[in-house]
Amino acid sequence: MAKITGIGGVFLKCKGDSAALAAWYQKHLGMQLESWGGAVLKWPDDKAEDLGLTVWNLADKDSQWFSPSDSSFMINYRVDNLDEMLAQLQAAGVAIVSGPESHENGKFAWIMDPDGNKVELWEPMLWDDKNKGA
Repeated sequence: MAKITGIGGVFLKCKGDSAALAAWYQKHLGMQLESWGGAVLKWPDDKAEDLGLTVWNLADKDSQWFSPSDSSFMINYRVDNLDEMLAQLQAAGVAIVSGPESHENGKFAWIMDPDGNKVELWEPMLWDDKNKGA
């Protein structure tokens, strides 16, 4: 049986100016935009101990996981240094919805983009004694 092998793309329908939203992601999250306006994220650029992975999960219809956004999706972006990323975002006036929080697989925080989409930021870590209190 054929099967999927990973996520090949993430596509968002913008509520306003798509070029302005892309520029926001480039400025605030370091998304390297290509000449055609999108970005190509490559696993070799990620130096986390987990060697790169993507999580796929479905939320129950009553889930508040994506709140305060009213979108039916949320994208998780891997980051190399969550504390530094949050400092950059706060300095630029981007509100942190919640976090940072440490969990068994890394540190997380949540922000909203200008289109009202909740964005999850994740600094992956292997769960062991050295990072349980991180």
